[in-house]
Amino acid sequence: MASKTKEYKPSEKEKFMNARQLAYFKEKLLAWRTEIQRDSAETVESLQEHNLNAPDLADRATSESDRSIELRARDRQRKLISKINQALKRIEDGEYGYCEDTGEPISLQRLDARPIATLSLEAQERHERREKVYRDD
Repeated sequence: MASKTKEYKPSEKEKFMNARQLAYFKEKLLAWRTEIQRDSAETVESLQEHNLNAPDLADRATSESDRSIELRARDRQRKLISKINQALKRIEDGEYGYCEDTGEPISLQRLDARPIATLSLEAQERHERREKVYRDD
């Protein structure tokens, strides 16, 4: 089944977060979540298939290192799925696409690149500058 929004690209010329834009971002988020879940299932299968009891210590260390990297990646994916679910909830609640700090619209270009964004580019930059100041102390 072909997607209704595959040919569509949100435009600044239309009303911000109209039904078509919301459908576009919802479909994008759902597809992203499905892809992450599929990758995660493959990772679990791969981890279950590999035997950590390799006779050679170097092989075992390599396997354990690879497993650790896979588990960290899987944890990041789990957190990303949570952010995707939060974005989908914001769509349901009518809050999607608006900056949490300022309430202003987040640019369509930013949302297209990072559909889980909760801050406008300017608010994100301010946030990162504050974070850097506190980290440097």
